[in-house]
Amino acid sequence: METRRFEQGEIVQHFKREKTGTVGTQYLYEIIGEAEHTESGEKLMIYRALYGEMRVFARPLDMFMSEVDREKYPEIHQKYRFEKYIPIQ
Repeated sequence: METRRFEQGEIVQHFKREKTGTVGTQYLYEIIGEAEHTESGEKLMIYRALYGEMRVFARPLDMFMSEVDREKYPEIHQKYRFEKYIPIQ
């Protein structure tokens, strides 16, 4: 099974970025790091939006690393919910 990791400071894109025409910073995020919930021990990904108010979010790590729901979003080409952002040259 493939092990995926993101390092602090890496830029990732959410799969919905495909719907925006990939212009600007919409659906781009900077990885802050992984955290552990103090009560449950659940692993979380902490990340900051690079658009709008630049809010900070936390999402369960398993969900963050999950594949795109193909039944709900059949038109999306990106395999995972979040993937490393590679700017078009």
